[in-house]
Amino acid sequence: MRTLSTGSALALAVALLSSSLAGFSEPARPQAPQSKKPVAVDTEDAKWVYNGLIRVNGTGGPAPKHDLTGTWAGPRSGAGVPDFAKGDVPSLTPEGQKIFSERKSLQKFSPAGTNDPTVRTCDPFGFPRAAIDEIRGVSFATMNDRIVVLYQFQQVWREIWTNGQPLPTNVGASVKGAADPRYYGYSVGHWENDNTLVVDTTGLDENTWMTGTGYPHSVDAHIQERYTRVDHNDLQVSLTVDDPKIYTKPFSLGTVYFKWVPNQIFDEKICIPSEVIEYLKAVGDPAGTSPSAK
Repeated sequence: MRTLSTGSALALAVALLSSSLAGFSEPARPQAPQSKKPVAVDTEDAKWVYNGLIRVNGTGGPAPKHDLTGTWAGPRSGAGVPDFAKGDVPSLTPEGQKIFSERKSLQKFSPAGTNDPTVRTCDPFGFPRAAIDEIRGVSFATMNDRIVVLYQFQQVWREIWTNGQPLPTNVGASVKGAADPRYYGYSVGHWENDNTLVVDTTGLDENTWMTGTGYPHSVDAHIQERYTRVDHNDLQVSLTVDDPKIYTKPFSLGTVYFKWVPNQIFDEKICIPSEVIEYLKAVGDPAGTSPSAK
């Protein structure tokens, strides 16, 4: 899917709704059975087209040392990957509660009533939302001094620096040379053992939503990811948040599971602002807000 027609825009809204419901309350779902029968796919097209029914079987052997490189199918990929494991229900500070109360999520207010900037205008998810919402596929490219993470939804990427440099301090401060906040923050990573990459991120733009339900974050939030490659074919990512300005204590965002993609291809999933605006004008806004918002 390259662009979003009116029907596709509705599909995006539904997908975002189902994703936002999973973050803090929905337990992990069992993995769907592996397909045992060959799937008919045109030989030439198979080189270019992702098909979730073509899946790996078994572990594929041990995980390579210090290597996530490749393309992985996530919970929304159609590849039978387990859904999100349940995260904690966060405890908000008064300031955090004020911001959260102003957020109108898609699942409560529908496309007409939500103020989710991604649903309304295709604004970027930012991080960490990109890591837990609309996760259909993710790829990793390894360089000498960094790992690049490529997210399928919106075809965006972020850098994880692995050369030992420290995270920036005073992001967003009104002093000369201070780094600006970023939608995807600043990230550094190190290998804890042969198959676990630990990533620390800060400097996040406060305008982004941390989850589809509208949980906020400050620019000083510290997000830690732990990428564990269990074996060649299985990867899991757990995320924790420490943001004393917004939350009374650190909490887990949950765990996301991935499976190796046999042909290393995933689809293009892009939210097109002009298409979404047309959908909202023709369908979303005339439908009104959800009854749960009243």
